[in-house]
Amino acid sequence: METLHIAVDARGVARVTMTRPEVFNAFNEQMIGELDQAFERLTADPKVRVIVLAGAGKAFSAGADIQWMQRAAQSSQEWNLHDARRFAAMLYRIQSCPKPTIARVQGVALGGGVGLTAACDIAVASQDARFAVSEARFGILPAVIGPYVVNAVGSRQARRLALTGSRIPASEALAMGLVHEVVAPEALDEALERWLAELLANGPQAQAEIKQLLGQLAVGPVTAEVRELTAQTISRVRVGEEAREGFAAFMAKRSAAWVPQGEGA
Repeated sequence: METLHIAVDARGVARVTMTRPEVFNAFNEQMIGELDQAFERLTADPKVRVIVLAGAGKAFSAGADIQWMQRAAQSSQEWNLHDARRFAAMLYRIQSCPKPTIARVQGVALGGGVGLTAACDIAVASQDARFAVSEARFGILPAVIGPYVVNAVGSRQARRLALTGSRIPASEALAMGLVHEVVAPEALDEALERWLAELLANGPQAQAEIKQLLGQLAVGPVTAEVRELTAQTISRVRVGEEAREGFAAFMAKRSAAWVPQGEGA
């Protein structure tokens, strides 16, 4: 791939790195297509456990490439609709990936870069990172990324970000839930490794089930349909091979840790 570098280590950690540092990893049609293909391929690869999305160089992603946006402005509505659908499909591919995803954010995440951050399950950022939902500065709006931003930070914060277009520091992004941890730039990879260790300690099938179930639950009343969905899901997962192995391993570990206190102890 021309705009991405992909590597999978022995643990099953896949790193998808955007490699257009000369434009701060702004994405165009090609990168959108390659991100979609990369996540499709890694989702289907049974050796892959976790996917990290990162940006090469000084920035995570500056969002849409300005030349791409200029081409869009000069094209027909039909062309723009097809183009927007491809972008929407790519973001959904990332968000709906059954494997845990982590965004590693440094420098800036602007416009669509915020969308990429919000589409991942977890986001870790360096203290120097800045975030902006900046589309209104160009006379457009964050339509395709909107649902992911709303899901990450809530409707009111999303409106504030989109209406002002202002850049916020990583500390503010942490406070509103756009990212989950903020660390010094030199500690970013160390923090990422901690998150990876936590994720790799859990059952991959359980994680896939978690993502599928929670993706169907909205904030609101716990209706009869919701209760039935949760009951059906846990009853099916409990009898699966991964659950049986997990329970057996836990019981064996607990038994080994218990030592009777006999005479002379």
